[in-house]
Amino acid sequence: MIKNISNLGDAALYCDFGSKINKEINLNVIKYFRNLHQANIKGITNITPSYNKLIISFDLSIINFEKLVEKIKKIKIDEIVSLDSKIIKIPICIDEEFSLDLDRLSKKLKINEEEIINSFINKNYFCYMTGFIAGMPFLGDLENNIRLQRLETPRVKVPKGSVGITEQFCNIYTFESPGGWNIIGSTPIEVFDKSNENNPIKINPGDTINFYKISKDEYFKLNE
Repeated sequence: MIKNISNLGDAALYCDFGSKINKEINLNVIKYFRNLHQANIKGITNITPSYNKLIISFDLSIINFEKLVEKIKKIKIDEIVSLDSKIIKIPICIDEEFSLDLDRLSKKLKINEEEIINSFINKNYFCYMTGFIAGMPFLGDLENNIRLQRLETPRVKVPKGSVGITEQFCNIYTFESPGGWNIIGSTPIEVFDKSNENNPIKINPGDTINFYKISKDEYFKLNE
């Protein structure tokens, strides 16, 4: 449930669902996000969910902070629509050409590469949010034994399709981009399809992701 609603500048507010980052809190964020979209409240111009907050921008000429807060508070958790979430299997190639930081992770974590791979694949990951670059999913939660901080010096370019991990999360780079996550492999799947104007995002908040390992040959066949 929402713990607090506060101003965020003149024409925005944020709903705070708590300080912790976990699936239960994030599910509430996602449910409110989807319900607010369906409610179609006049004056709302944008809604952005994060791990434990919901940021809402609005048009002051149509609605003010106080009136918008009243409408948000009327939303009851038991009235919120179902998530209709998906379970999506994503192939990942962990060949040395793609696993740019696997050796570094092994040394830092003091476990062998095989243990890192086994701890990562064939597990269910929850999509908390998308962002940073278009369609990039932020997935959790990693096993405790493979959690590590970001790179001390971020890369100028991380290849599209790279799968990175940091702390409790993993992500998929939907475009070539700068980044500081530890790269352990790559997927040939288009997670963000810009040619699909109506539904370009393959993974949405609330979805469950399961990575499965493929060979380098399989990677290039799927990438054709």
